[in-house]
Amino acid sequence: MRKKKRTRNNIKYSKIFIFVSLFLFALMLVRVTQLALSEEIDDTNLQALAKKRTTKTDIIKAERGNIYSSDNEVLAQNVSSYKLIAYLSPSRTTDEDNPQHVVDKEKTAKELAPILGISEEEILGYLNKEGIYQTEFGSAGKGLSELTKEQIEKLNLPGIDFEESLKRYYPKGDFASYVLGYAKEETTVDQDGNEETNMEGEMGIEKYYDSTLKGEDGYVTYQKDLRGYKIAGTNEISKDASRGKDIYLTINSSIQFFVEQALSEAEANYNYEWFTIMIADAKTGAILASSTSPSFDPNVRNITNYLDMNVSSPYEPGSTMKIFTYMCAMEQGVYNGNETYHSGTYVTTDGTEIGDWNRAGWGDITFDRGFALSSNVGVINLIDRYLSADVLRSYFKKLGFSKKTGIELPNESEGKIDFKYETEIFNAGFGQGITTTPIQNIQALTSLTNGGVMLKPYLVERIVDPDTGEAVYEGERTEVDTVASETTVNKIKDLMWDTVNTSGMTGAGYRLDGYNLIGKTGTAQIADENSGGYLTGESDIISSFAGIYPKDDPKVIIYASVKRPEGGNQRVIWTAIKDIVVNISKYYGTDPSSTEDNSLEEYSLSSYKNKDVNNSKAELESMGMSVTVVGDGTDVINQYPIKGEKVTSGTKVFLITNSSNMTLPDVTGLSSKQAEDLLRLLGVNVKLEGNGYVTAQSVGAGTPITAGMEVTLALSPKF
Repeated sequence: MRKKKRTRNNIKYSKIFIFVSLFLFALMLVRVTQLALSEEIDDTNLQALAKKRTTKTDIIKAERGNIYSSDNEVLAQNVSSYKLIAYLSPSRTTDEDNPQHVVDKEKTAKELAPILGISEEEILGYLNKEGIYQTEFGSAGKGLSELTKEQIEKLNLPGIDFEESLKRYYPKGDFASYVLGYAKEETTVDQDGNEETNMEGEMGIEKYYDSTLKGEDGYVTYQKDLRGYKIAGTNEISKDASRGKDIYLTINSSIQFFVEQALSEAEANYNYEWFTIMIADAKTGAILASSTSPSFDPNVRNITNYLDMNVSSPYEPGSTMKIFTYMCAMEQGVYNGNETYHSGTYVTTDGTEIGDWNRAGWGDITFDRGFALSSNVGVINLIDRYLSADVLRSYFKKLGFSKKTGIELPNESEGKIDFKYETEIFNAGFGQGITTTPIQNIQALTSLTNGGVMLKPYLVERIVDPDTGEAVYEGERTEVDTVASETTVNKIKDLMWDTVNTSGMTGAGYRLDGYNLIGKTGTAQIADENSGGYLTGESDIISSFAGIYPKDDPKVIIYASVKRPEGGNQRVIWTAIKDIVVNISKYYGTDPSSTEDNSLEEYSLSSYKNKDVNNSKAELESMGMSVTVVGDGTDVINQYPIKGEKVTSGTKVFLITNSSNMTLPDVTGLSSKQAEDLLRLLGVNVKLEGNGYVTAQSVGAGTPITAGMEVTLALSPKF
């Protein structure tokens, strides 16, 4: 009976086992079907996971575009950089006589240490890592130059190799640094531990146009084996990288050099907190030079201030604002330059006493004379008698103050034009209690060099696609608004001439006999952040200069400021501006030495295009011009200087003819700008060495001009 009972139990358990097995099998079948048909299980994309385990995508980094000056000097470019790696796995070596991995770690460490500048022990720490295929050497093994790479290669160390990449290089070092900014490599690590390095613009043009300069990365996707190597014979998907665009700035390397040189001299000979200078083309608003002292080298990034003082750090401008207060009165039709007021001090209705810099005053003087003497009381009387807060504020805003100019640089500031009460209104009229930036002042001053039409300042001349050579963007002269009549402009320029060129006036320190420089000085007190008033120390000032050179047919606008010159010494800013003007005059060929003979007649050059070459030559020679005919054609197809340029007897004029046999002219003695403009008209590429006047040319005069010809011009200042 017991035996029979056991048999029934066995059958019962067998059935249970069979049913459980069938149930588990069914579950497995359902799960397999689910895995086969579903894209995602437990928040994991199975197809992506499988693909990731069997495929690999390598990024092809796009080459960053270059930055050039307007005269084709390279200001920012890419250079090869190398990362040192060491292969540790013996599996790389298939021939013992030709090892492909590090064999002697001690020897390798000993020979690399002095080159990398780290200890042998640190190098051995990298080389003694176990279970890895290859290793790197930290920051010491990155960013190596071509020269360092060659030094290491000469050691013939087995298993040592390099990975090439690009790094940003600034050939001129500390040159227009705040304009250029810098770009640096940023390394990120993904969830699989893979490093990706991208170059990012951090300041200046590099930051503002980062997406334009960086281009678009490409890629290669391929099948990989267990070690991560490409499987031979398998297909790959790829996309080429697109190189970043090249940017040509309006910065003129010669004029920028003059500014850098002047600031370098100032830094060596004077003490101050900072000193900024900005120069613009008077007829277009293009920024020709912009610099700040102290500056920095973008290759080293020894930066003490990350903001560009010329666009990002507004400050109280002081008496240069009197230019615009006087313009406001003239535009309102209420200005009479011969009207008088009593100078010295002025007491407001609330008892506040505001004084001239010469608190004793000059007695009763005219408003014209008050401008040249930079009289605060003159401005107060002008506002009190004829203007209101609303009128003055509205005109300042019309000139672009309190809003961004749109210059192509990051972090531009708006400044602040905010005044309400009587004392605030008076102070604003002579540039205290309000804040502006140099670029705003440059913009406002363009109205004085364009008949009352204010121009938008700009910094980018063109953006070029390097693959096609075509410009995808071109900067140009842009009119913002008509802010003054020609009568107002001419009157203000006369007052600015008196300020600089009349003895005893506040701008007399800037006077250069024969150069016709005009301007307005400014001295602003520095606000005391603790008391709400102003600091009273001798050095607690910001001295500024707003200038135009020359007065007639202006070439440039200059705006400069220096904060806390030691002892309030104005010589630091006088000297810098005068040196710059002298050099600019030589660059443009407008220095007094070329026009000091009063017997020379001045002409506005006519157009000789499409005219007979012999008749044109005879006409010019009859006016005393020195004429060079380029080519053996019969008709003039181009000329230099161009139509409308002011010239005097003795000026060199070049007539370009309809000839197929063009030869190179002699350009020695011309300024770099004159020579460059002429040769470009002839289709010749120009490379400049130095600054100033042409002393030699690499291709001799009379040489036939060929397509793509390049001529190097040696330059030197003529003092």
